[in-house]
Amino acid sequence: MSPDASGLLSRLAQAIASRGVQAHLVGGAVRDHLRGQATGDIDVAVSTDALALARELAPLLGGHLVPLDAERGIARVVLPRESDDSWWLDLTSAESGIHDDLARRDFAVDAMAVPLEAAAAGNFDDVIDPYGGRTDLHDRIIRAVSPSALRADPARLLRAPRLAAQLGFRIEAGTEKQIRHDAHLVASIAPERVRDELLKLMAPRGATVALRHLDGLGLLTRILPELEEARGVTQPKEHYWDVFNHLLETAGQVEHIIGCGDGEQDFVVELRPAFDSMESYFDARVSDGHSRLTLLKLAGLLHDVSKPATRTVEPTGRIRFLGHHTEGSQVSERVLGRLRLSRKGVEAVSTMVRHHLRPSQMAQKGETPSRKAVYRYYRDVGDMAVDTLYLNLADYLAARGPNLGRQEWVEHCRIVGHILREGLEQKAPQTLTNLLDGHDIMHTFDLRPGPQVGRLVELVREARASGEITTKDEALRLVEANVDAGGPSGA
Repeated sequence: MSPDASGLLSRLAQAIASRGVQAHLVGGAVRDHLRGQATGDIDVAVSTDALALARELAPLLGGHLVPLDAERGIARVVLPRESDDSWWLDLTSAESGIHDDLARRDFAVDAMAVPLEAAAAGNFDDVIDPYGGRTDLHDRIIRAVSPSALRADPARLLRAPRLAAQLGFRIEAGTEKQIRHDAHLVASIAPERVRDELLKLMAPRGATVALRHLDGLGLLTRILPELEEARGVTQPKEHYWDVFNHLLETAGQVEHIIGCGDGEQDFVVELRPAFDSMESYFDARVSDGHSRLTLLKLAGLLHDVSKPATRTVEPTGRIRFLGHHTEGSQVSERVLGRLRLSRKGVEAVSTMVRHHLRPSQMAQKGETPSRKAVYRYYRDVGDMAVDTLYLNLADYLAARGPNLGRQEWVEHCRIVGHILREGLEQKAPQTLTNLLDGHDIMHTFDLRPGPQVGRLVELVREARASGEITTKDEALRLVEANVDAGGPSGA
């Protein structure tokens, strides 16, 4: 356990012991310690009212209280830590004793406990383990504590495959059978819990395998029914997969194209465009505690969600999906709104879905996009412009599948790399200082506020970003040439 975790446990153990309360470290914190892994979540079972105790501990420890489940006696204290993340201290009422508490838990690997004072001292020798959790850790198995464990909290139906993906474990056969049998119960899970389990399942490397596992358990299209329509929908011959499998593959190809720091160096990674601080950029948390990388995988899973609804077959046999990116963006908004993703997260994913084709359509085939086209791309896509480039790359990989050729990948990366480098050189149009603002234009050319002024301001910004003008005098001449015409209609 890390020094800052040990320090927190020591303070916590002293504060709880001074109140005459028995406490045990339980769940994931014990599991992760036994695996030699760091943890950011600390679960403690206490022999008193957990919510009342949490109210006392929150100000004492410098955190704030989040009541989670008053009926089940669960409360959370969110505490600051040295890194940018926070500690999540979850307190559970175990007034009938620690063995009864462990009997109510989900899986054997999470149904272990250690007295809190011993854990704070780094002593994990006497682990309370009534269900064989240590054996399951060794065998890398997720196994339900009892036949009733999953039905007691249907979110555990999703938690099992999420833990399997996160830990690299397999689900025990009997537990898998029960999950399939009870899969319909996911309809009763709070949307926020579905959202978090899905995104945590997709966060580690191996998203495609995890999603296929989720589908095999009968869960994926119960939580995302929009994907069911994509199953078996054929695509043009350039595509290796049908729409459903293409979506699952794209989520995994996001990991491939980003690299994920795993040292993988096939020609796909070797030739893909990259930029400084790329790993930290995609690791940044942007919505509900989830990273850019995870949201990019989610966009990969949803980017063609409207292909079934927009599919047409021409008399020549040509298959088309006209407008699927626009309609898909709207469907993504509805899906993620239903799952209570934050507004920022919904906007990020829907923006990527809406623009995922655009990097391939900014110039004639074989040509590199102009500076103006790149400017407009970054202007329109905004904060998700870089992410969308990598979605486009992952989409291309998932389309070609095993049929991908080195030279075609070289050519595709050349175009996307040009957009990436050119956009970064322009430093994104929204960060450029204005040579002229609206007030300058209105004052100089005696114009009233209105759409024409906005169009002229945008004309100046675009010309500056593309290198056509660099000074205020040049900007004034450009405006003068366009003001009488009411501003450019295509800006």
